[in-house]
Amino acid sequence: MSHPFQAVSLSFKKAPLAIRELIALDEADCRRLLQTLHHELDLTDLLVLSTCNRTEVYYSADHDQSAAVIEALASLKNLPAVAEFVPYFDVFSGSLDAVRHLFEVAMGLEAQVVGDLQISNQVKQAYQWSADADAAGPFLHRLLHTVFFTNKRVQQETAFRDGAASTSYATLELVEELTADVANPRVLIVGLGEIGADVCRHFGDSKLFSNVTICNRTRGKAEALAEECGLQLLDFENLAEGLKEADVIISSIARPEPFFSKALVANLEVLSYKFFIDLSVPRSIAPDVEQVPGVLVYNIDTIHSKASAALERRLASVPQVRAIIEESIESLRDWTKEMMVSPTIQKLKNALEQIRLEELDRYNKKKISPEEAKRLDDITRSLMQKILKQPVLQLKAACKRGEADQLIDTLTDLFDLERQPAF
Repeated sequence: MSHPFQAVSLSFKKAPLAIRELIALDEADCRRLLQTLHHELDLTDLLVLSTCNRTEVYYSADHDQSAAVIEALASLKNLPAVAEFVPYFDVFSGSLDAVRHLFEVAMGLEAQVVGDLQISNQVKQAYQWSADADAAGPFLHRLLHTVFFTNKRVQQETAFRDGAASTSYATLELVEELTADVANPRVLIVGLGEIGADVCRHFGDSKLFSNVTICNRTRGKAEALAEECGLQLLDFENLAEGLKEADVIISSIARPEPFFSKALVANLEVLSYKFFIDLSVPRSIAPDVEQVPGVLVYNIDTIHSKASAALERRLASVPQVRAIIEESIESLRDWTKEMMVSPTIQKLKNALEQIRLEELDRYNKKKISPEEAKRLDDITRSLMQKILKQPVLQLKAACKRGEADQLIDTLTDLFDLERQPAF
């Protein structure tokens, strides 16, 4: 691909969480970095993408600007020892490599959970910020619209996005199934370890649940997560009351012995079905809890089985997804080649239009009638379009063969196109 598109990437594949946290950007950071790279480094086709798993910058430049991009990123985050972070970055200085990487990131092939649904929306958001900063050139506009079209094809033509391939998302799907017949189900999440926190975020993003409460022994952590996800908060000392009200209890409490015993649950006076979902290892819900009438318990193996089945379907679809991506890249490559000859095509149109107008002016001076002038204008315009058609088709065909240069030179000489404006 001839366009000088490049990328700098820091992701979970090389960078531990502690490093990713230092480099992570919020919306304001992304917008500031766009301004810096666009106005101070004169980079175009800019896209700044930052998620919990990656921070990446895509750009167009004639030379490798990765060192300057990393320097700007470190400066934004007030990180003085830039050299310490360089080994964690991947650099895609070849246009085709950078384009393919963006496709694979946007489709979810590069996600920790293969086929991650969120990444496509995050790419769209990053594109909007780039457009707002006037940092998206014609190539990036075409590239991103091709990416979004490819994403639709992947969604419609493959099983790559089917089911929940992560434990936390599989938990949300299970609760959706269990409460399908419950009006406004009340969900209580107890324990906010890594999985518990992820479950909270999925419920926060879901439009199906409006009555979700979180409870944790450490209140500060629960407050921060409740605010982040828009969920309700329950003090740990009021847990018994919360358990009585909840239709679904999700537990990810970390302790060596089960927290929820048969005696504790029996005291809840369960009047209808109550679902307990245990995400802890070792288990935080005693096995005999299910002996309490009206109580059903689902453990981590149930969730893993659900997630593993979805992951297998997704992995089986990867070759099909890659084939769709290659078709899209080939289409983009054809477009970039045609963009190379578009100035010549425009100059040729200008040259022929100039000849046409000169001849019309010569006839108009002979005082022909308005009707005759209109007829002449229509005839010459149609004639010009027919004359243009073959050279344009030949130029585009020569582009695909990689042989456009000679034809451009010939047309330039024949019609003196150097003197024509390319607009």
